[in-house]
Amino acid sequence: MAGLDGLRTVAVVLVIVYHVEPDLVPGGSVGVDVFFTLSGFVITRLLVAEYARTGRIGLGAFYRRRWRRLGPAMLAMCAVTALLSVALPLPLFDGAWVAAALAATSVINLVRAGEPGPYSDVTTSLAHTWSLGVEEQFYLAWPILLLVLLRHAAARTVLGWVAALCVLPVIWRTVLWDPTAAHRIYNGPDTRADQLLVGALLAVVLARLRADDPRLAQLRRWAGRLCWPALALLGLIAWQIPITGASGWNPVWYTVGFLATAVVSATVVAALDLCPRSWPSRLLSTSAPTWVGRNLSYGMYLWHYPVIRLLSDLGVHGDQLLPAGLATTVVAALVSYALVERPLLRRDRFRVRRLEPAVTAERSSAL
Repeated sequence: MAGLDGLRTVAVVLVIVYHVEPDLVPGGSVGVDVFFTLSGFVITRLLVAEYARTGRIGLGAFYRRRWRRLGPAMLAMCAVTALLSVALPLPLFDGAWVAAALAATSVINLVRAGEPGPYSDVTTSLAHTWSLGVEEQFYLAWPILLLVLLRHAAARTVLGWVAALCVLPVIWRTVLWDPTAAHRIYNGPDTRADQLLVGALLAVVLARLRADDPRLAQLRRWAGRLCWPALALLGLIAWQIPITGASGWNPVWYTVGFLATAVVSATVVAALDLCPRSWPSRLLSTSAPTWVGRNLSYGMYLWHYPVIRLLSDLGVHGDQLLPAGLATTVVAALVSYALVERPLLRRDRFRVRRLEPAVTAERSSAL
């Protein structure tokens, strides 16, 4: 899935540019939408594969893996942010220890969803972690619901249920829509679930199609044809549509727009997964974006916001802020990867290798 790793790199860079130069890419938050759909796809593919292989989904093991992958790096970033807020006279970090506590418990999005007016200073220092809260809340609920569907419904029925679940948030957003409800819709786990569920639906569809199924060949053909237009449309959104600002697009975007973006993102994900020899896949599968997407994209997303605010407090502004912010973010992500994330990943791989003989023996005895 090298192309998908490259897509992560593009998405995180887009979000960073948006947070530094919003006038340059007013719709740059679409990178988060891409992350949501990609996450729903990857997680559901793993869960469905586990169920097909073992007849079960180990919920405890899943939650532990998610925590080890996401939690320690998040806590490290929150600890540094809290330390800056109490140790140094930095205006943009004043009271940031509160935001750090909310981010560490993955509830910043819930706090922001409850703010009808301008966002308060309580969450501003780590505002970007709202999306991580949405993902964590999805990870809590989705494996349980998916397990129930896989156990008690036929394959086609599972597809129908997941497709229906994709539509429900659109209906709910339409009911909620009001200009004063923009924060509620933008940050709510219920109102953004369709973007993750569209990725989940794609994973379920691909899991159901055998390699010799003519429908898979047809899907591969259409995904390959639509990949460039889908990428161009995402680029146009980033360039032209102020998603988080007041504009004439808001009534459309905050009702059906999130689902439409998820479908476009899923088209790109499908093309990269099914057409590894296509030009978009080849470009995104080159070594640099693949390595960054696989190893640094999460750390870059975690650290870019406090890094930008710290540099601003230190007097870095104007044309200097974007290159300085990107460079410092990469350094912070590298440190996080080397000291926090990589040691835990190595320990997990070692544990898996130790368990493999026992798992193999168990499978052999079942034959």
